[in-house]
Amino acid sequence: MPVERAPLAGVRVLDLTAIVMGPLATQVLGDLGADVIKIEPPEGDVLRRAGAPPGSDLGPLFVHLNRNKRSVVLDLKGAEGKAALLRLAGEADVLVHSMRPQAMARLGLGYEALSAMNHRLIYAGLFGFGQRGPYAEQGAFDDLIQAVSGLADLVGRLSDGRPRYVPANIADRSVGLYAFGLISAALYQRERTGNGCELGVPMFETLASLLFGDHLYGETFRPAHGTMGYPRLMVRDRGPFPTSDGHICCMIYTDAQWRSFLTALGRDPDLAKDPMLSNMTSRTINSEALFTMVSDITRTLPTAHWVATLRAVGLTVVAMRSLEELVDDSHLAATGFFHDARTSNGESLRLFGPVGDWSNWEPAMRHSPPHLGEHTQDVLANGWATRHPQP
Repeated sequence: MPVERAPLAGVRVLDLTAIVMGPLATQVLGDLGADVIKIEPPEGDVLRRAGAPPGSDLGPLFVHLNRNKRSVVLDLKGAEGKAALLRLAGEADVLVHSMRPQAMARLGLGYEALSAMNHRLIYAGLFGFGQRGPYAEQGAFDDLIQAVSGLADLVGRLSDGRPRYVPANIADRSVGLYAFGLISAALYQRERTGNGCELGVPMFETLASLLFGDHLYGETFRPAHGTMGYPRLMVRDRGPFPTSDGHICCMIYTDAQWRSFLTALGRDPDLAKDPMLSNMTSRTINSEALFTMVSDITRTLPTAHWVATLRAVGLTVVAMRSLEELVDDSHLAATGFFHDARTSNGESLRLFGPVGDWSNWEPAMRHSPPHLGEHTQDVLANGWATRHPQP
């Protein structure tokens, strides 16, 4: 039987974040039912107008990071704005900010000040670097973290040697999702203890941990058992396999998968007969040679042939897609991934909603991405009492 309320219904979140990382974390909280009040300066979130149509304050990146939120404009450097924020913080469950802790403290909005007035508050800071190291007070943004974490260097090694950034806000988005998980855990902890806490979620260490998970590799051991870099991921030309008319992706990794691939080619599936294929260790060491071998085979025939042939032997294979092709993808259409919506002033948007299926609750967009200050009057007059649709 469906539950009456969303998982985080009734949780009150003050969102003092901007750009990508923090807004993604708070958007997921809102998707799960939390009442998220986005606090913006008079000029608004930096991303509000980036790519927006003329006369609009809803740019595409902002739109996809700020659904299910209410927008309140406050000047936190002024007494009136700060007083309004403190009133809201006194009843909030979670406060999330993306300023340096030193800046929050100078505003009188540090953890010590706010927890003294609300001991149940979960106070989450999302910033560039952990506060126990020499980089603590440095600012950060996605490109900077891609560079300092080693990611840009890795991408460069696999191309022409020139460091490059991944064409996505990968640091912001991965750390934002990690922050959502920590905030959720802190809410669970508070239910058991009755007390809130301060969380610090650094971009640098979080992304470094993700990269080292793959690439510390031989340096994992003391003494080292080889160099850094997981060989399978360090193949210079690693990517979808070419076909005569496009590209495919096929996972050929385990013993069983290699046997299936050889069977599809009409070759002897006995891996022991080829030293490069005989076991996982050998295949990992010879990753580059094996990638070249498979590419030389697949490029001889069209994509449709390989999709049908490799699926017939039980392998998972897909044709490569572009973003332009993906907007019309039949699977996304069947699952209702995209949907049309209108903002409070009638702007038409193509949105994608929360992802994930629940047996006892259905995620939904309760509120379209807000215009700047759309809810300021209501919130300042009524506090957390809200006309925000409840899930």
